[in-house]
Amino acid sequence: MTRNFPLHQGALRPVALAAALTLLPALAIAQAQPASKDDTLNLERIVVTGTTQSASKMKQSVSISTLESEQILKLSPTNAAEVLRAIPGIRSESSGGEGNANLTVRGLPISAGGARYVQFQEDGLPILLFGDIAFGTADQFLRTDFNLSHLEVIRGGSASTLASNSPGGIINFISKTGDEAGGAVGLTFGLDGGRQTRVDADYGGSLGKGTTFHIGGFQRTGEGDRPTGFTAANGGQIKASLTHNFSNGYLRATLKALDDRTPSFMPVPVITTNGKINAIPGIDPRTAFFISKTTPQDSVFGPSGGMVSTNPRDGLKVKSTAFGLEGQLRLADGWTLTDKFRTADNSGRFMAMFPADNGTPAAGASKFTATLFNTSINSLDNTFNDLKVSKGFAMGGGKATVNAGLFYGKQDVALTWYWNQYTVDMKNTGAAATFATAGWDTWGGCCVRNFDVSYTTLAPYASLNWEAGPLTLDMSLRRDQQKASGWAQEDNPTTKTWNKAGQQTVDYKLSHTSYSLGGNYQLTRDLAWFARMSNGVAFSADRLLYGNPLNGSVPVAVNEVKQVEGGAKWRSGGFSLFATLFEARTAESNYEATTQTFTTNKYKANGLELELGYRLGDFKLVAGSTFTKAKITASNDAKTVGNRPRRQAELVYQLAPSYSFGPVEVGAAVIGTGKSWGDDANTITQPGFTVLNAFVNYQVNDKLGLSVSANNLTNTIGYTEVEGDGHAARSINGRTVKASVKYTF
Repeated sequence: MTRNFPLHQGALRPVALAAALTLLPALAIAQAQPASKDDTLNLERIVVTGTTQSASKMKQSVSISTLESEQILKLSPTNAAEVLRAIPGIRSESSGGEGNANLTVRGLPISAGGARYVQFQEDGLPILLFGDIAFGTADQFLRTDFNLSHLEVIRGGSASTLASNSPGGIINFISKTGDEAGGAVGLTFGLDGGRQTRVDADYGGSLGKGTTFHIGGFQRTGEGDRPTGFTAANGGQIKASLTHNFSNGYLRATLKALDDRTPSFMPVPVITTNGKINAIPGIDPRTAFFISKTTPQDSVFGPSGGMVSTNPRDGLKVKSTAFGLEGQLRLADGWTLTDKFRTADNSGRFMAMFPADNGTPAAGASKFTATLFNTSINSLDNTFNDLKVSKGFAMGGGKATVNAGLFYGKQDVALTWYWNQYTVDMKNTGAAATFATAGWDTWGGCCVRNFDVSYTTLAPYASLNWEAGPLTLDMSLRRDQQKASGWAQEDNPTTKTWNKAGQQTVDYKLSHTSYSLGGNYQLTRDLAWFARMSNGVAFSADRLLYGNPLNGSVPVAVNEVKQVEGGAKWRSGGFSLFATLFEARTAESNYEATTQTFTTNKYKANGLELELGYRLGDFKLVAGSTFTKAKITASNDAKTVGNRPRRQAELVYQLAPSYSFGPVEVGAAVIGTGKSWGDDANTITQPGFTVLNAFVNYQVNDKLGLSVSANNLTNTIGYTEVEGDGHAARSINGRTVKASVKYTF
């Protein structure tokens, strides 16, 4: 049963706010500097994500990073979550493949999988309402391709009040709309064994006065990012938009069709001795993959009863069809009405081989026991609508903007778990697997589950932004109201059927009021400082199931985050700096599937986030680092109190230099992390590591470009997670090298 501690209600000490002010004397030397012609951090980029008013980053009182599509290509990412490793303040453990990444912001905990405190968006609406659905995370339904215009990432701040379940931040992937006529076609293929071939294309432009369109997508096939020995990656995506602009607004329709299959990468068997993780001879954590051509069909119990045959080689298989409408209308008396709507059908299956033990390899064992996580994603369908009215007016010698909005979200969470166990060869690839234990008995029969719950959120929100000369102040409130209804059931181990009589009823309501207060003062065109305090919440979904009753008879836990932050933005010549001091306090409850344990913890984190850019002639540098001191301040496991939270390094950094020699550009992306603990008990060390990505681009002419890029060029082992008993750990992928040709028109 879940044990719920009351949430911390004490006021946050304004440590970060006071500390932020100490930055100003050091930066005051910039006041006499002229505006930079090389805005290396795009501080004049107008930002619309998670803010009370569309304004440049220089005028916003939140920490914001932006990445343009061309910048993203140079990072050599292998999936969408890997792009985010280049953003300061974000910890993105993108070692699981195309989806199922573990991600958080600024010391907020990763106590299980997914991105509980961060919302992934496409064009301003969530992909999923919850970021930590087990085996159904938002990044599974997200792909980056030529459709992407740019990426906006807000950490902390008003993200608590301008979106639901996002107190840590918002990551918004913004699509092209055809405003710029033209397109491109590109071919990418692997140079290290031909593991994957991919074609990307897009085109957009005008269809007449006031009307634009854009369409694009990709198709790929191959082994994937590890040598799987079969076609493990196969599928693609198409996105399209049609926009009509009229005299007092616009109307846009969007369509997305994703049908993709990719391998999922799990931890691999290791030996942990005295807290040190050691690879097993013959098992390379960077490339090991235990599903092969010979892995038999996996027979599972279906959601409606009866056995269903599935193919483990399907890995992570997702389908998403989404239709959206967006419009804006400028009304009389200065009022503006904006509405965004999208409905999506999301389904798929998650299959990956997870080591249940390491086969006691010290004794020379040649096999180990593995659990095949076979989860049917029956429905993650959702419908979202965000309606907002705004008006600007004069107030107190300045300009005020008021916004009032209503967000509606309906998210289905319907999944079926049935996990058989296999005896698998201790072999890096091409391992044979023999059926061992039926899912009815795996791990004591814990995990034969079938649930179908609908979560409806209604969230009115309001904000006031006031600007007078160099000073901007804003405040915002949000009232999230969630209603959950549905059912959850387990198996009857005797009859080998669903236990209808023991079906758990889900019927409860939750609410929470979030707030955010902030200010920005621009001393000169090139120097500004800001400060903010905020409170936000992340409601849980399936991770509450199979614990305390959810029929409204007992209180339901929420996950609350309180933050203060402050910092400065400065640029001089070709140099730009964005510095933020922060403090965050988190209270949460959680369930972890692999250990079958419920936890209730409180956390505190203090830190400094730095982002800088520099340009000198043809040399460019973008860099960032995050220093974090975090600890567990309360827990239902008293032994962990005072410890550092698992997978929380004190230092994470990024460094991306590049240099152009006429038509040739060479560059790299260095991404590093200090050591961390693999468990809350602080007994297993995850060593720090540095990943080097590199690229060479050659622009043949104004239309044709060639490039070669490498991910993890030095073939580093980098452990991102380890099981609490030390029998298995997951590493980043080994070196992959790709060549691309791109033709623009």
